[in-house]
Amino acid sequence: PERCIVHADRAYDTNRVRDLIESQGAVPNIPPKRTRVWKSCLSKTLYKGRNAIERIFCRLKDCRRLATRYDRNATNFLGAIHLAAAIMWWL
Repeated sequence: PERCIVHADRAYDTNRVRDLIESQGAVPNIPPKRTRVWKSCLSKTLYKGRNAIERIFCRLKDCRRLATRYDRNATNFLGAIHLAAAIMWWL
């Protein structure tokens, strides 16, 4: 949607990716590579949200069933994700 912020890590800091994000009406929040001459602005407060999402995916991949994608049906796979997330929240 328009006026949203796209969070990505440093590997996606290319002019082509930035132009694609901006052409769709979004704002990129990508930390610049160390070798980049022109450094764009970065909101570190918003970037912390991306890190939290990455940590959640890493914890979900600890479940063998989710990492190897045993479920063929998308509904069953989503149910397994919900179950794993509920157990992680509970513990």
